[in-house]
Amino acid sequence: MTPGRTASRPKGRAATKKTAKSRKSATRRRKTGARRRAAIRARRRKILQRVLLSAAAVVVLGGLLALIPLGLARDPAPFCLDEPRTFPEAGIRGWSGEQLDNAATIIRTAGDLGFRRDGQILGVMTAMGESSLRNIDYGDWETSGFTNPDGSRTTSIGLFQQQEWWGSVEQRMDPQTAATLFYDRLGRLPGWQELEPSHAIHRVQINTDRDYYARFQEDAAAVVDALSGPCE
Repeated sequence: MTPGRTASRPKGRAATKKTAKSRKSATRRRKTGARRRAAIRARRRKILQRVLLSAAAVVVLGGLLALIPLGLARDPAPFCLDEPRTFPEAGIRGWSGEQLDNAATIIRTAGDLGFRRDGQILGVMTAMGESSLRNIDYGDWETSGFTNPDGSRTTSIGLFQQQEWWGSVEQRMDPQTAATLFYDRLGRLPGWQELEPSHAIHRVQINTDRDYYARFQEDAAAVVDALSGPCE
């Protein structure tokens, strides 16, 4: 072997080792770089998700805030005794439309005559029991063939089913006048406030069952209270 050949072999092996080390180092750098890029992408995805969630929350909240005024705008106006248009279309405890209009007339008439809540409830109770708060032009004779104690046919008509001795047909068929006739007699009944409501009505109406009107007391109270709120 010549000295030249002997010296060249170690240099070749050293170069090969250096190349292998360089490749390993490059591989490690690539892996490290890939991990860093993956971590960066993961952080970016989390940040994007947070941004999207925040944006969605803002949109939802904005929508709710926008709906609140619309909901308030659809809320029914307070019931006003003098403005039938404010009465609830769904009614009050099953009483609606014409019935509430007639109840309002009774309540208003009672108030004008000095009767407070208890007297107003009695008037509405009476009309509920007598005519279902409808201003009908017929009565017990037409529906049931009822007669008076002397055998004559009854002549009851209107909200309060008042017979001819109460007044003319025109008076009995006018809700305000009919209510005035009722309260005129109630006001002349001594101690009516201390009587059971149905018993007081019985003394005015002279019906056959003094407890008949009691079944309408809760409904009448609900209607009176609902329609007696302040008008805005």
